[in-house]
Amino acid sequence: MSDATTPATSPLPQVALGTGGPQVGVQGLGCMGMSFAYGPTDADEARATLEHALELGVTLYDTADLYGAGENEKFLSPFVRAHREEVVLATKFAISIDPADPQSRTVRNDEPYIRQCIDASLQRLGVDTVDLYYMHRRDVRVPIEETVGVMADLVRQGKVKHLGLSEVTGAELRAAQEVHPIAAVQSEWSLFSRDIERTVVPAASELGVALVPYSPLGRGFLTGAFTNATQELSEDDFRRQQPRFTGDNAAANAALLEPVRAVAQAHGATLGQVALAWVQQQAQVHGLTVVPIPGTRRRTRVAENVGAVSLELSKEELDLLEPIAAKVAGDRYADMTPTSAGRE
Repeated sequence: MSDATTPATSPLPQVALGTGGPQVGVQGLGCMGMSFAYGPTDADEARATLEHALELGVTLYDTADLYGAGENEKFLSPFVRAHREEVVLATKFAISIDPADPQSRTVRNDEPYIRQCIDASLQRLGVDTVDLYYMHRRDVRVPIEETVGVMADLVRQGKVKHLGLSEVTGAELRAAQEVHPIAAVQSEWSLFSRDIERTVVPAASELGVALVPYSPLGRGFLTGAFTNATQELSEDDFRRQQPRFTGDNAAANAALLEPVRAVAQAHGATLGQVALAWVQQQAQVHGLTVVPIPGTRRRTRVAENVGAVSLELSKEELDLLEPIAAKVAGDRYADMTPTSAGRE
C-alpha cells in the first residue's frame, strides 16, 4: 500500500495510483452526474463544485465517453484546461451507444474502436493526453491481452499516460498486468457492494494496483437521501431502473442503514461520511491504495465527502457495519453480465 503524505498546499493526503502512477488526492470526484443519469443539473453549481473540490485537495476527476454521449467530457473541458497541471484526468472507452437508439448499447474492445474513442475524447476534452484511460467494460469476444496491447500503444504515442480497467475479474487484471502496468481498477465498492473482495481486491493488492471505487455511497442510497427511487426521483433518473432502489428491495435496504446511522450519530457525522470512511479504511484492511470517487454536483456535498477522510472508524464500528452487504436485496444492475461479478 502506498504511504499517504499531506502536502502543505493540500488538505487531502496524496497517494500514488499503482506502481509509478500519478499522485492524487486520496479521494477523487466522479463527474458523471453533472450532465448524465441523475436527472436535472444546475450547470453553474456543478462548475463551482469542480473548482471547490480542487480547492479542497481533490485532484482525480473521473468521466467517460459514455456519459451524455460525450457531453460530460465537453462539460469538463474548460475546467480541466484551466487547471491542467493540477488535475489528474480519467476517462473511459468501451460502451458504444447506437445513435438510432440511445438506449441500445454494446461493449467494444476492438482496436479500431479504441483508437477512434481516444481521438474523440481528446478532441472533446481539448487536451493532448489523458492521464488515466480506462477500459470501461470488458468485451469477452476480444482477448484482454489484445485490448491492453492497443491501450499500451496509446501510451507509447503519448495520447495516454497511465492505464486503468473497470469491472474486471481478478484473473483479467492479472492477464492485463502481464502486458502493461495497470495503475488502477475501478469497480463498485461500498457497504452495499463487496463482490470485488473475492478476487479483484486480492489481485490488486498483490500486483500493486490501486482500487478506485465508484458509487461508494451506493448511488446516494447510503446517505439516506432517498428510500425509493420510483417514488422520489425524477423520471430521467436511471436509479429508477436499478433493482436495489425500488419496490420491496428498497424498503428492505433502507432498514439496513440503521447501524450506519448509529455510527454516524456517535461521531457527529453524516451517514455518507460513515459510508465513505468505511471505503477509505479498506486500504488498511486489504493492504492497497484506495481512492473512492463519490459523485456530486454540489459544493456542500463535496466538502462533506472530503470531511470523511479524517473520520476513523473503530474495530467495533467496522464489525457493526460488516454484515450489511450480505443482507442487501437486489443486484447492482438488472443485467450483471458486463460486470466482474457477472463473470466470476
